Parts: sequence; structure tokens; C-alpha cells
Amino acid sequence: MALEANDSTLTTVFDTERESEALVVKGLLDSAGIEAVVTSLDSPQDVFTGVGGVVVQVAPEQAEEARAIIADYRSRPVEDSEFVEGSSG
Repeated sequence: MALEANDSTLTTVFDTERESEALVVKGLLDSAGIEAVVTSLDSPQDVFTGVGGVVVQVAPEQAEEARAIIADYRSRPVEDSEFVEGSSG
């Protein structure tokens, strides 16, 4: 089943002001086998300046698992092996 961003039955599991952060979370969920969509909440800036953001949504039956995956990911410290260091020489 392909999810659509305008589906009112979807459950929001993550929200942010940065689209790049939402896309990382979507990728995390996709890699765990949970289909997710990223939806922009931007409002017209001439009406509501600074209002908006981005949400990641999933099917309601996968919301609890998605939130657990996101929480686990956010609680892990960044390991040294995740950084690429230049060679010295």
C-alpha cells in the first residue's frame, strides 16, 4: 500500500522545522520497513510569517513502532567510526 501525503488517516510520528531532518527520519523508517511520508506544513508567508514545518507520517498501526525506532536512534551517541578523518602524514 502506497501512502499519500494528503491522507487524513496517517499518524504524525515526528515533526521539525527542517526538511532535511525529516528526510533523515523518513530514511530511517524506510530502512526499518516502515513506509513513511514527509508532509510540509508551510503556510503562506505573507499570511503567517514563520509558521510551518515538516512532519513525518506513517500508517496508524505502525506509529508506535516508528516512534520507538526514532527514540532509539536519537538516544544513541554518535560514535567515532561515523566520522571520516583525514590521513596524517
